[in-house]
Amino acid sequence: MPADPLHRAGTPQRSTTSQPPSGSRASAIEVRRSARRRRTVSAYREGDRTVVLIPARMSEAEEQRWVSVMLDKLAAQESRRRAPGDAELAEHAERLSAQYFDGRARPTTVRWVTNQNTRWGSCTPAEGSIRLSHRLKGMPEYVIDYVLLHELAHLLVPGHGPDFWRLLEAYPRTERARGYLEGVVAAERLPHLTDAREE
Repeated sequence: MPADPLHRAGTPQRSTTSQPPSGSRASAIEVRRSARRRRTVSAYREGDRTVVLIPARMSEAEEQRWVSVMLDKLAAQESRRRAPGDAELAEHAERLSAQYFDGRARPTTVRWVTNQNTRWGSCTPAEGSIRLSHRLKGMPEYVIDYVLLHELAHLLVPGHGPDFWRLLEAYPRTERARGYLEGVVAAERLPHLTDAREE
């Protein structure tokens, strides 16, 4: 994503560079601390690096947490730009069913919808239809996969009992994806975090 010129003005108080977590798109992370920045955090890609801009007063622990948050945020923005359409989503659901449920979950339709603002996805087992909220389009692929698998599992087990959760244990990123979605819900309740790029 292009750098915001407003965030490049002035001299940062301190800059550190580190290697990103495994699976990150960029090869290095540069953290720039600024005394001008009070409470907001922003990030952008610069070549093969990710630059994260934070307030100078942040602790090392807060820095690590915010680097992780902003890497996920950038990945979500990049994922939004290449989000699949309904046809690709249906094909992807078929692949996920084959990989994790031996192909037993067979939806009749899988599509994006814009009328689900309180749920990430829904399934009508009697019809075999799955709907995913358009809000997921801006999230990392592993989160979309989790929601899709969650709805596919409902084709096999309608409720949320032990058998249902046993099915989802096959997906190794279930807990991480659930944590991400819980974080999104929590962040929506904090107005100053919804636009992390504002000074």
